[in-house]
Amino acid sequence: MSLIQEIDYGTPASKSTETVELTIDGAKVQVPAGTSIMRAAMELGNQIPKLCATDSIDAYGSCRLCLVEIEGRNGTPASCTTPVAPGMVVHTQTPRLKALRNGVMELYISDHPLDCLTCAANGNCELQTQAGVVGLREVRYGYEGENHLKDKKDTSNPYFTYDPSKCIVCNRCVRACEEVQGTFALTVDGRGFESRISPGQMENFFDSECVSCGACVQACPTATLAEKSLYDIGQPEHSVVTTCAYCGVGCSFKAEMRGDELVRMVPYKDGKANHGHSCVKGRFAWGYATHKDRVLKPMIREKISDPWREVSWDEAINYAASEIKRIQAKFGRGSVGAITSSRCTNEETYLVQELVRAGFGNNNVDTCARVCHSPTGYGLGQTFGTSAGTQEFDSIEHTDVVLVIGANPTDAHPVFGSHMKKRLRAGAKLIVIDPRKIDLVKSPHIKADYHLAVRPGTNVAILDALAHVIVTEGLVNEAFVQERCDPAEFSTWAAFVSEERNSPEVVAKLCGVPAETIRAAARLYATGGNAAIYYGLGVTEHSQGSTAVMAIANLAMATGNVGREGVGVNPLRGQNNVQGSCDMGSFPHEYSGYRHVSNDAVRELFESVWGVKLDKDPGLRIPNMMDAAIDGTFKALYVQGEDILQSDPDTHHMSAGLGAMECVIVQDLFLNETANYAHVFLPGSTFLEKDGTFTNAERRIQRVRRVMAPRNGYEDWEITMILSKALGYEMRYKDPGHIMDEIAKVTPTFAGVSYKLLDEVGSIQWPCNADAPLGTPTMHIGHFVRGKGQFMLTEYIPTDERIGPRFPLMLTTGRILSQYNVGAQTRRTANSAWHAEDVLEIHPHDAEDRGIRDGDWVKVKSRSGETALRAKISERMSPGVVYTTFHFPLTQANVVTTDYSDWATNCPEYKVTAVQVSTSNGPTEWQEEYREMSEQNSKIAQPLDAAE
Repeated sequence: MSLIQEIDYGTPASKSTETVELTIDGAKVQVPAGTSIMRAAMELGNQIPKLCATDSIDAYGSCRLCLVEIEGRNGTPASCTTPVAPGMVVHTQTPRLKALRNGVMELYISDHPLDCLTCAANGNCELQTQAGVVGLREVRYGYEGENHLKDKKDTSNPYFTYDPSKCIVCNRCVRACEEVQGTFALTVDGRGFESRISPGQMENFFDSECVSCGACVQACPTATLAEKSLYDIGQPEHSVVTTCAYCGVGCSFKAEMRGDELVRMVPYKDGKANHGHSCVKGRFAWGYATHKDRVLKPMIREKISDPWREVSWDEAINYAASEIKRIQAKFGRGSVGAITSSRCTNEETYLVQELVRAGFGNNNVDTCARVCHSPTGYGLGQTFGTSAGTQEFDSIEHTDVVLVIGANPTDAHPVFGSHMKKRLRAGAKLIVIDPRKIDLVKSPHIKADYHLAVRPGTNVAILDALAHVIVTEGLVNEAFVQERCDPAEFSTWAAFVSEERNSPEVVAKLCGVPAETIRAAARLYATGGNAAIYYGLGVTEHSQGSTAVMAIANLAMATGNVGREGVGVNPLRGQNNVQGSCDMGSFPHEYSGYRHVSNDAVRELFESVWGVKLDKDPGLRIPNMMDAAIDGTFKALYVQGEDILQSDPDTHHMSAGLGAMECVIVQDLFLNETANYAHVFLPGSTFLEKDGTFTNAERRIQRVRRVMAPRNGYEDWEITMILSKALGYEMRYKDPGHIMDEIAKVTPTFAGVSYKLLDEVGSIQWPCNADAPLGTPTMHIGHFVRGKGQFMLTEYIPTDERIGPRFPLMLTTGRILSQYNVGAQTRRTANSAWHAEDVLEIHPHDAEDRGIRDGDWVKVKSRSGETALRAKISERMSPGVVYTTFHFPLTQANVVTTDYSDWATNCPEYKVTAVQVSTSNGPTEWQEEYREMSEQNSKIAQPLDAAE
């Protein structure tokens, strides 16, 4: 193996369809019009010297190394900023150019430390390389530069250093921060030799607006900005392309290794989802894989009050299997079930649902994906005929109006958030519907045209009001509706939304948004050109989540914004494989491909493949499992890669259910909160230690490749197979590729997918079959999957969770950039330096009314329970609304959330909880008891090594 070397063409590719022919160094080349001379030369394999140019950002022309001569023109223009022209004759290497480049390089080197042997970039330094390329052999000016050499290194960022003594002020980091990331955190301070790269107003990197995405580090040609891991480990010597295991963007990375030690994760330029960009989590927060807390040996205990006992894999598996057999013999076949994970691969998820259906003999399988995006599957399935988003991420480059509702892309999906910001800076209009002033509402060079600060729980009302304006003001795309949708259903829907109760004037009183703002936003969406809707958990995690998704689909159909680039309905999936875990049949009522278990033909297909008789009745969802456990009829649960006690609603109900079970098997990396109630712990493997695939939010199937041996001994799919064999149902898969072959055999939308094809083309968006052998970037072109688009009536029904004198504030929850989901991974990295605990964001007026100061401990109490955390006074909140994250187990935010859920899918209503907030002296008594329980449950009676 060796390092994967990506070609740097110096400047971005031109998107022109016209071609130009020119001659460079005697060779003819044809390139798209608008291409730079530098890139055209690189197409020929001719590398013109450069320092300030790189193909991820626009040309700048400051370093003066890339000078060329053009016949018929005076001077020596920079090749990076000079576009090609028909018949142009270019010379890239002449005595004159050699002298000029030598002179430029001498100036750089005269003010640069010559510590190459001990420099972190040694072996991968562009300055060093270009000095050799131009043939520099002496520096006439000496090495006594005083402008940078004594500048102090900034080591404040947990992941990288800034050494101004090595800076050549090429501006690449500044431009990457602006053009790629869109944060505008860096600038050049001073002029001439006094120039310095400065984060913000000369503060250090940690205290600045830098979001640690790594774009500046990636762009730096020297060791000015360098990963600390390079200082600790050295330069990598081989790399493997894999897929990030954090959010649903699905970024591709080169895992760069030295031996079996990971040096760094470098965003892969050929990654179709990220195009060489990254965020702080994917780029830097991988240290959890080797964290001291990670459990690497199986453990068992008879009672949850006992300390853990390390055992061999054989003993752990046999004990787990014997308990499942015992429980089924005593309580019946339906007394056991399993939960799949959206953090695991498609192949691993597929095996867990197979284990349940074929091994357990029931359909009691559910997934964390149901508690976040199941309304997406139901709502889009009803209206469009398929349970996924309509576009690829790159589609936004053709969007004129962006409508973001219930999503915070810059925090939860930051790489796509940067892509969106770039389009907004280029002129696209923006509508934000959210109770909070998320960053997109106003940030550098971006301001939402309309921010509709809705009251939590009123999404359906405001979506119906938007539809009311579109219909009553004659803004419907009549041609699209008549051709692509059911006319009768449209007429019924149009009459419904036209009713006065759905008018902005009436809805304004419900949702707290001025009627004229609603009307203006509706007009912009309907008439502004290509309009795309992006939504997240702020839409789905409501009692009317499915209704809201259908209302969004109605808007898109009514305006004709489906079925081409730049438009569509786009759910932003929370975890890395939420889409995939749904696709693989993780629901109790559906096989892979969203086909109902009662469908005889589908069930017979799986019976023929698996060789067993299958149950035709839907199984239990997670809440039903807990209810049944409390009732005494559900007794065993296998949980792979999911922490339901921290992530699912109504924590007291979850703990009661888990506590009532006789055997809970947890397969994970760490002793999570659910493991407090476990009897068997099977150590899982990280994404770095396994092969498989993830499917991201744009339906993109991408390879996950093993870069190191599993520290626990097995990949997760292997553990499931071993357990299944011990239960008497033997799976005979040779490797994850073999599992994917079966998935393709039984799942129509995956029919053409194989590892061979993925390795050839990089990634594929399903459906991938005979009709679309290379996948489907844009859905519903020409017709909907279901045939005619179906308009659904979406009547607003207020949630049963209401504010009142006892609970006057509405709590909503979400995520923050530096942490991820329940925090099991990110809390075990340096990301906690930015966000060390969950806090409660509260508006200044609400805080003043309660005597709360910034940083005070406050108690948050609801009808379900109470918790305590610190307050953060913030004008991002609307008065009457408070907000917190759920990344830290001590907070236990879901202690206060209710058991209300979506009417169609049982997706929890996380986003609407009536609470009272008051001052507190610290954590509640319940939190202290819980902390003690967690500490007790982490004890190991006797390590296996000691026993041996």
